[in-house]
Amino acid sequence: MSDIDPRAIVSPSARLGCGVKIGAGAVVGDDVELGDGCILDPHAVVQGPSKLGRKNHVFSFAIVGGDPQDLTYTGQRVCLEVGDENEFREFCTVHRGTNKGGGYTRVGSHNLIMAYAHIGHDCQIGNHVILTNGAQLAGHSVVEDYAGISAFCLFHQFVRIGCHSYIGAGTIITQDVPPFSLIVGARENRCYGINKVGLERHGFSPERIKTIEQAYRYLLRSKLNTSQAVEKMRGTLSHSDDVLTLIRFIESTTERGLTK
Repeated sequence: MSDIDPRAIVSPSARLGCGVKIGAGAVVGDDVELGDGCILDPHAVVQGPSKLGRKNHVFSFAIVGGDPQDLTYTGQRVCLEVGDENEFREFCTVHRGTNKGGGYTRVGSHNLIMAYAHIGHDCQIGNHVILTNGAQLAGHSVVEDYAGISAFCLFHQFVRIGCHSYIGAGTIITQDVPPFSLIVGARENRCYGINKVGLERHGFSPERIKTIEQAYRYLLRSKLNTSQAVEKMRGTLSHSDDVLTLIRFIESTTERGLTK
């Protein structure tokens, strides 16, 4: 059984799982699916087509599944897919995809999307991501697992944020951010090394961290260019899955370039 406040507005086409709670003034739009245990606080909004998995919590005045902010959107059927156990805090916005971007915005599981943060159309968000207050992801951005994004960061369209990276507050990101890195935009953006504290918190052993640090010494502090640094990593550190993840990311970097 679901617990729906009589002052909520729920579309007849919405599909609700077991134990869903919907507060006063909340809106559940057409073609919305809420999995078991989802919670919509008073005045939360979920628009469709959207599918949310289990135990997602949408806080007051958040809008999840809104129309894409794109001039090419004229009412086409485009969607949002969300995994399990995410928190969408007050006034955050998550928009559906566009046809030119594949039609889907996707958010994984166990993510924390804080107040006033924005996930634009066609973004692809992994798992265990933290998007802090006021961070703004432009359309088509990709954020990999365990990335930490601080307050008021701004992201250009199509950038990729690598796994386990951390981006300091107020940073403007116009290029791809490599996995495991620590990026701060105090003046011009540059990579200061690895996100050691975050890696430790996520259970990386001292040996794994030491190997990643060695890879970053080749990338940032040697006299090698990026291609030469990759070859050095491949020749001396290819036993490490983490280093191979870094190499694959660098080799698939978009034309926007790599933050170093």
